Amino acid sequence: MPAPVPRQRAIPAVECGQAQAVPASGGPSGPSGDAHPPRREAARTDETVRDAATADNDTAHPTLTLLLIEDDPTAAPIVPDLLDSDGRPIRVRTARNLTEAERLLTDDVHCILLDLALPAPGRAAKAGETDEELAVLRHVLRLAPRHAVLALTASGDAERGAEAVRVGAQDYLFRDELDGRLLSRAIRYAVERKRSDTAERRLAEGKLRAQENARLERGLLPTPLLEGSPLRFAARYRPGRSRALLGGDFYDTVRTPDGTVHAMIGDVCGHGPDEAALGVELRIAWRALTLAGLCGDELLGTLQQVLEHERDDHEIFATLCTVDIAPDGRRAGLCLAGHPAPLIAGPGRPARLLPQENNGPALGLLPGARWPRMQVELGAEWSLMLYTDGLIEGRVGAGRKERLGQDGMVEMIRRQFSEGLSGEELLRAAVSEVRELNGGELTDDVAVVLLDRVP
Repeated sequence: MPAPVPRQRAIPAVECGQAQAVPASGGPSGPSGDAHPPRREAARTDETVRDAATADNDTAHPTLTLLLIEDDPTAAPIVPDLLDSDGRPIRVRTARNLTEAERLLTDDVHCILLDLALPAPGRAAKAGETDEELAVLRHVLRLAPRHAVLALTASGDAERGAEAVRVGAQDYLFRDELDGRLLSRAIRYAVERKRSDTAERRLAEGKLRAQENARLERGLLPTPLLEGSPLRFAARYRPGRSRALLGGDFYDTVRTPDGTVHAMIGDVCGHGPDEAALGVELRIAWRALTLAGLCGDELLGTLQQVLEHERDDHEIFATLCTVDIAPDGRRAGLCLAGHPAPLIAGPGRPARLLPQENNGPALGLLPGARWPRMQVELGAEWSLMLYTDGLIEGRVGAGRKERLGQDGMVEMIRRQFSEGLSGEELLRAAVSEVRELNGGELTDDVAVVLLDRVP
């Protein structure tokens, strides 16, 4: 039977260039100069409105298109009156082989009707070779992973049809039992089932990604090990990428058996998942090395070795700030590897930056580099804030051409301390104000850690 020909919409005369242009004014345009042309214009306007409504409906419910892959389309049991759920004709394209099918398989095809008896690519099919016939189906599924597929098999061969569904077809049909109504319904069902399967798969993939992100986030945002320490801990983290859970910033805090509290914050260059994963590796390595007793230059040198072995690109580096606070809480050792210096504040002492003259290079930049450890006095009562550069690189001012910078951050934190803010509340207010000054979301990751000692 001949393959059905898609019905063509009648083309208005205006579209094919055969209509007279409508005058801009309402003056007479007919031979007798009467007032009938405005009525024709109104009718044409109504027709335009109907055409626009039809176009909108077509966009919401596009006409279905079927690709028939059949080496003898004249013998195929396809009837020309295939209708979709709205009663519109289903367009049909016919391919005699897989080469033609690949050429005709455009984005507007919704469903494929495949004859399983079609020879597989590269050789002719032999009688009884089920695997060979399913190889044709597998080839089509690889060729059209986003399309619904109906398998066409010999009448009564339900086993082969069921196997085709198991392989990936949405349904199977018997060649000798088809009619237009049955095939139309099968096409609509296959298309909707494919959409449902695709949506379900994307939902499952989304859940899996969310679970993976949550596991990675737990590694990136650890629970501090401060049991037995009088210090109070607070942290704030915000990735710079849109809709991201993770970024390249990382931090951690642990207390060793001798009572020393060690804190660290770092930043891997970049903002993607690879950088986030590397940040997790460095954080875990830092915790393990710290609990093993390493500190200062020896610790940072070992972390650089970890970075050099784990990074995918030799240009990847990481900045790092570490502090080790003595058991009495009054002094600390500070090491900086290309990282901004922490901020300290206390009663009667306005917020200020700790010394950063001995700032060493970022990890991964210079083989054999050294990072001197500076001794700093903290006092009896203090708040120590470690942060990444995302907090100070936001834009401020008219036109937002200038950056907040360390000086601007110090002034902001100084004011917030004077307003009585502390802990989580202080960090929340700081990050929110930086975003407001920037005029919207920050482009870089932000991590902030706050340690407080109150006698």
